[in-house]
Amino acid sequence: MSTPRPTATIAPGVDNGWADKQTTGPRKGDRFTDGSLVANTKSAEKAARQAEKHRTRNVALRSRMRTAVRNVTAAITGGNKESAQATYKEAVPVIDTLVNKQIIHRNKAARHKSRLAARIRAMQ
Repeated sequence: MSTPRPTATIAPGVDNGWADKQTTGPRKGDRFTDGSLVANTKSAEKAARQAEKHRTRNVALRSRMRTAVRNVTAAITGGNKESAQATYKEAVPVIDTLVNKQIIHRNKAARHKSRLAARIRAMQ
């Protein structure tokens, strides 16, 4: 008969044994310590290489979009409506490009554009 796990009423700082184990990040069997994938087939190795290339490209594109949105937000907080509209017109194609490449969902893009446009319209 196994002993039951301790309940949450144990005082913090008490070593429960099982509670201090890390629950996020890669599982032990999934990766070596250097981060390389353990692929069983050549096609899985190729898929892993492609996934890493795609991930780095997607990170760069998402960063470009966030920078564009940040530039519009900075122009809005600056108070210059013409500058805000100009940066908004530069940001919209960047956002739409990510939708076409299926990096972000079209509803997320629409939400960003709509909220930025509403903030620009609300400016005096």
